[in-house]
Amino acid sequence: MTHATSYPHDHPALVWFRELLVPGPSGREQAVADVVRARLAGLGYPHETDPAGNVVVRISGEQDGPRTCYAAHMDEIGMVVTRVEADGTLRVDRSGGLYPWKLGEGPVTILGDGEPVTGILSMGSTHTEEAGRGAVTWADVRILTGLSREELAAAGVRPGSVAVPAPERRGPVLFGPPQDPLVAAWTFDDRMGVVALLRFLERLAREERRPRYPTLVAFTVHEEGGGQGAKLVAHRERPDIFIAVDGCPMPPEAPLALDGRPGIWSKDRLGHYDQELVRELMAAAHRAGTELQPVVYASAASDGSLVWAGGGAYRVACFGHVRENSHGYEVARLAVFDRVVDTLMAYACPR
Repeated sequence: MTHATSYPHDHPALVWFRELLVPGPSGREQAVADVVRARLAGLGYPHETDPAGNVVVRISGEQDGPRTCYAAHMDEIGMVVTRVEADGTLRVDRSGGLYPWKLGEGPVTILGDGEPVTGILSMGSTHTEEAGRGAVTWADVRILTGLSREELAAAGVRPGSVAVPAPERRGPVLFGPPQDPLVAAWTFDDRMGVVALLRFLERLAREERRPRYPTLVAFTVHEEGGGQGAKLVAHRERPDIFIAVDGCPMPPEAPLALDGRPGIWSKDRLGHYDQELVRELMAAAHRAGTELQPVVYASAASDGSLVWAGGGAYRVACFGHVRENSHGYEVARLAVFDRVVDTLMAYACPR
C-alpha cells in the first residue's frame, strides 16, 4: 500500500500553487494579484499594475529583436448570483465555461461587496420522481446561505456577486505512482500558468540570465470572460510575439496523453496559431529534453487566439500543461509543470 508521505508534496509547483488558491473569479482577481505581486517583490522584480488589474513585468533583452509577451491569466471560472430569494437562497448562473455537473454539492465562497460569505451549493433532493431524468442545469442549482435577505444585503451579497468552490474543496491531491505521480485540483486553469511564469522569472533571477529579446511577462485578468485583460495589454504594448501559457484540455478527439509532455495549441475555434512560432517552441522543448504535443481544438480559445482575433498581435501561440477534466477537478502529471518552465527557458534564453 502506498503511503501519502511518499509523494513530493513540497514540489515547487505545488508550493507556489497552494499560495495562489485564493478566490479569483473574472473581475475579482485582486487576491490573486496580491500573491503575484508579493512573489515578484520577493524575487526582486519591479512590476506595475494597470487600471484593469493586469500585473506586468518588463525585462530588457540581451539584444534587439521581436518584443515578446508571455501571459497567464489570474481569473478562474465560477458562478454569478442572479437572484436573492426571500429566504436567503441564492440563484446562480455560470461565470466562464462552468457547468453545474462539474461541481457537485458542497461549500462555496461567495464574494460580495463585504467580507466573503460561506454557502452550500445545493441541487435539491433525489427523493422525487424527476431525479435522474436529465442533466443538471443552472435552473436546478441554488446556494443555501443560512442568512436572511437582509443579512445578505448587509454583507454586500446581491445580483452580480460571484461564488467559487471553498478552499477545502480545491486540493491539490497527489495520487498514482509516487515516482511519477498525477496531481489533481480545482482547477489548474490558469493558476498553474501563473506558477509557470513566476518560476520562469525565479530561474532567470537565480541563474542571472536575461531573455534574448525584450520581454514582457503579464499576469492578466478576465480571460474566462473573453480575454479582456490580455487584449488590453497587447493593444497597449504592441508585442511582436504573444505567447499564452495555459493548459491543454483533453476532449475525446484530442491526441494528448498525461505522460509529462506539455501540449501546444496549433488551431482553435478562432483560427490558426503562428506555425513558425509553434515550430520554434517545439524545437525549444526538444532542447530542454522534452517535447510538445500539438493539438487542434474545435471548441476552445485562449488569450493567445483572443489577442490575435482582436488585432493585438499577429504571431501568437499557446502552450502548457496537459490536463484532464477541464473546467472541473483537473488532473495533470506532476512532471509536466517542470517541463513547461524548462521549455520557457529554452525558448527565451537559447544558449
